[in-house]
Amino acid sequence: MYKTILALVFIAFFTISANAQTAPLQAEDISPLLIGEILPPAQLLNADGKTIALNSILTAKPTVLVFYRGGWCPYCNAQLSGLVDIEQQILDLGYQIVAVSPDDYRNLKNTEEKDKIKYQVLSDKNGAFIKEVGIAFQTPSAIKGYVATQGQKGETATVLPVPTVLIVTTKGEIVFEYINPNYKQRISGDMLLAVLKTIK
Repeated sequence: MYKTILALVFIAFFTISANAQTAPLQAEDISPLLIGEILPPAQLLNADGKTIALNSILTAKPTVLVFYRGGWCPYCNAQLSGLVDIEQQILDLGYQIVAVSPDDYRNLKNTEEKDKIKYQVLSDKNGAFIKEVGIAFQTPSAIKGYVATQGQKGETATVLPVPTVLIVTTKGEIVFEYINPNYKQRISGDMLLAVLKTIK
């Protein structure tokens, strides 16, 4: 009896652990962190391939944390460019912008140059942080095929983030989130600024 219970506990633990490492198939099935929760620590890469502790950035000032699918995505590039247009207003409100994607770090410079980005753009190459935030889903085969035609360096990520904008405190607490499984719809710059002013 004891061995049977022990076996069942082991199976349950293994199943939970396995599920924690597996991203859902559909963007609509994600389970993101909620407002009031604290972001987990993360080790990310910058455009030079240097490891950056996200916490070391977040502690500097409140942050607009943007998760985008990759530099190959035109909707993401439009969003990143839009943030460039309002970056000074965001800075004036006391915030900084940090953008994260599962792109190989070697693609970040191209994204920075293409979208004229001055804020920090970081790579979560294996998607570990994206999974922990709860916004990862498995990269569809069709997207892998598309990305392969875009001249991207490195392998296509096995997971993608649902496009997400979080506003977090210097302690990493989420105070606002915009998460939309429809990758064509992003929060507007005007709406983001309005939210930042309200929180301020």
